[in-house]
This record gives sequence, structure tokens and C-alpha cells, in this order.
Amino acid sequence: MTTHATAQVAASHPRRPGQRRRWLLEVGWKYLLAIVIVFYAVFPLVYVVSASFNPGGNLAASNQIFQVFDIANFRALAGTRYWTWYGNTLFIGGVAAIGAVLMGACAAYAFSRFRFRGRRTSLTALLIIQMFPQALAFVAIFLMLLALGEVVPALGLDSKIALICVYLGGALGTNTFLMYGFFNTIPIELDESAKIDGATHAQVFWRIIMPLVTPILAVVALLAFIASFGDYIVAKIVLVSEGNWTLAVGMYQWVSNQLSSNWGLFAAGAVLAAIPVLVLFFALQRYIIGGLTAGSVKG
Repeated sequence: MTTHATAQVAASHPRRPGQRRRWLLEVGWKYLLAIVIVFYAVFPLVYVVSASFNPGGNLAASNQIFQVFDIANFRALAGTRYWTWYGNTLFIGGVAAIGAVLMGACAAYAFSRFRFRGRRTSLTALLIIQMFPQALAFVAIFLMLLALGEVVPALGLDSKIALICVYLGGALGTNTFLMYGFFNTIPIELDESAKIDGATHAQVFWRIIMPLVTPILAVVALLAFIASFGDYIVAKIVLVSEGNWTLAVGMYQWVSNQLSSNWGLFAAGAVLAAIPVLVLFFALQRYIIGGLTAGSVKG
């Protein structure tokens, strides 16, 4: 009843020009800015989805959104090596994400809980190494894998295992720093009480610490999966044969030649490639949100 009466009063007393101007300066511009940001973020996605249903094979014919609706591009993927690349990408991204979580968690636990000679120097070295651009390592990676392949072929060029190792080494410093700060928020008294009860370092790590740091593990896994899933340059350097290519490397070949580019096929492949990332994000979303809201309510 009170709400209805308030609405009637507001309707009978519209805002004066001064109030509208004040509302626009204080609040209204935020809505306008939000609309621009949402449009800027959503329009490319809608455009790509529209192009994936356009059998014309070029983007010039896709100026009108969803003017044509045909799944011919998705059917055409079966005639390529798209699904082989898809499986390679899922394998590389999944193993890289799991490895990044395990390696980063072990390194962060060691730096957070143990006191040893060279600890601070090692942390500083990791930070400095991450400051160098990744492009500096491309030649070194190629030469290292070329020499290593002569001794251990499984870790040489054109090896998915070698590419995973490159991803794990490149992301170790960043992941360690992300987890190190989170591990420091876990009270060390939990470790001490568990050790009094006879727990070993491994039991403390797996049964006490790891369940408490699940949010940062989810974040690292998501970032590692996305980074390896969408990487092109390193994958192009390491993977040589077409059967071992990832989606980024294989799909680029469809549009690299301007005279025979098939953007419709590329857009269809991009839409399907986005599904694993979305599924992983929604699967880990509750852990990420749980980490952001943990400790916000006291009681």
C-alpha cells in the first residue's frame, strides 16, 4: 500500500528540469557509459555468430545481422581437420591447466610455508623474469626443442608434450605469485596444529591447504586453459605437422590467404571453439565467486 502511494506521488510530481540535470550528471552518465561498454563487448560476438550462419564465406555479405540463417558452414567443418585440431587443443589446454595448478600450488606452498636460503632471491628472480616480453624466448624455445628432439624425440619439435612443457614453464612465475599471496592468507596455525596431531607436510598440503585455496586454483586453471587454448605463436613454432596443429594454428590457415579466405568457415569454427571456455568458466564460477566473498560476513 505504501509503495503504491509513493508511486502515485512520484507520478503526480514529475522531476523538474534542475532535478533531471542533476540526476544526469550524478547517475545518468553511468547508464550511458554502461550501454556503450556492453554494446562494444557484445557486438563483435553477435557479428561472428551471424557470420557463422552465412554460407557466403566472406564478411562483406554479413553487414546485416542474421539476414541469412544456414548451417552449411558447420557441416563443412566435417570435411576438414577441424575436429582433430579441436581434440589436440582440448588435450593441450586441459593438461596445461592441471599442470599449472599443481606446479604453481607446490611452488607457492614452499615459498609461503618454508624458510630456506635463497627464498627471497628466488621470488625476486621469478618476478624479474616475468617482466621480459615473451617474444624474446621464441628463438631460444625453437633451438632448445630442436636440440632436445635429437636426444628425446617426445620432447622435440612437433610434439604436443613439448608444447605443454613450454606452457608450464612460461606460466610458472605468474601462477606462483598469484598463489603465493593467497597462501599467505591461510593462518599458519592450521599447519602447526595439524603437525602436532602427527600430520606430515604432504598431508597438510593436500588435506588442509588445498581445500582452502580452491578459489585461486580455479582462477589459475581457467587462466592457464584460456592462454593455451588461444595461443598461436608458440603453437605455430612448436607444432609442424598438420595433424598436431591446434585450433588457433589450423583455423588461421583458412583466412591467411586473402584471395581464398573463408571467413564463414572460420566464424563457425570460432563459435564452436568458444564452448569449452564457457563451460569451464561456468563450472568454476561458484569457486571464483566463493573466493571473492569469503570472509565478507562475520559470524
